[in-house]
Amino acid sequence: MKYLDEYRDPKLAMQLSRQIHKMTTRPWVIMEVCGGQTHSIVKFGIDTLLPDNIELVHGPGCPVCVTPLEIIDRALAIAVQKNVIFCSFGDMLRVPGSKTDLLSLKAQGADVRIVYSPLDALKIAQDNPQQEIVFFAVGFETTAPANAMTVHQAKELGLKNFSLLVSHVLVPPAMEAILSSKSNRVQGFLAAGHVCAVMGYSEYPPIAAKYKVPIIVTGFEPLDILQGIAMCVQQLEEGRHEVENQYARSVTLLGNLNAQDLVSKVFRVIPRKWRGIGEIPQSGFCLRSDYKDFDAEIKFNVGEIKTQESPECISGLVLQGNKKPYECPSFGIKCTPQQPLGAPMVSSEGACAAYYRYKRIPSWTH
Repeated sequence: MKYLDEYRDPKLAMQLSRQIHKMTTRPWVIMEVCGGQTHSIVKFGIDTLLPDNIELVHGPGCPVCVTPLEIIDRALAIAVQKNVIFCSFGDMLRVPGSKTDLLSLKAQGADVRIVYSPLDALKIAQDNPQQEIVFFAVGFETTAPANAMTVHQAKELGLKNFSLLVSHVLVPPAMEAILSSKSNRVQGFLAAGHVCAVMGYSEYPPIAAKYKVPIIVTGFEPLDILQGIAMCVQQLEEGRHEVENQYARSVTLLGNLNAQDLVSKVFRVIPRKWRGIGEIPQSGFCLRSDYKDFDAEIKFNVGEIKTQESPECISGLVLQGNKKPYECPSFGIKCTPQQPLGAPMVSSEGACAAYYRYKRIPSWTH
């Protein structure tokens, strides 16, 4: 299929693999930030095409995975209230809270609906004026414009029965949190191409310079990822730490300025908690005061719900690149896609789900 097969050409993949083998003289640890990239790496066996001394570790770029447990519990508290229709993307329904999940509440009678766009939830609000409609606004910078547009439209329409439960997080502060950690092993990054398509990559050069790490804006197909790795390894071998754009067909330096303007009109930057990682300064969005009437945390008084995470789940270590999924004692035993302990085993972009689905478990673990 044109525009897809051309980025999965096995001959070109092997050429890039040989190029990487030829240039690599030392061990390097490279983190792909995005969960979509993680799934491509595991599904297509991209890591098996690399020299043994190049290690790929998986970053916190799965929005479902990093949504903190207390936000899930706030969603659950809202969803069980009478007269509420709780709308969410499907991959959030099985993410476990401290006691249950949204899918279980739906089975018990709560009006929980899967939607494919926040605009679907807005339409439900228009069609059901006597009920409260809440949309679970989860994601990185990629989904923020659509959520901003939806709440802006709700205000323009004068809707009083629509609100967002916001759990938006931002990529650059998470990268800095990883690089500044005492346990950091990451020497280079493959940055998430879709985030940069919206936000550009002008925020990355100061990070690359401060921490002396190359950052390659990278796409999601096998050839994208292999080329991104090759560009990263070349910089590492040459002692450079610059920002390069592999994904030039979709990403520009400044990104989508109209989308950014809308996001900044509706949201403001705040500290955010990340599941398994903790609070990262200036790493998320919340609604501005002009839109506080659409803030579900305020409307339903759930902002004070606090929850401790399970010590059995090592998702934080996985999301920071310090552990592989199979290094978790519960992986595939107590934690499976059917009975997950944490979000990375549930999400379509979760590293644990990828390793489980594609049976990427080393023989020495048996």
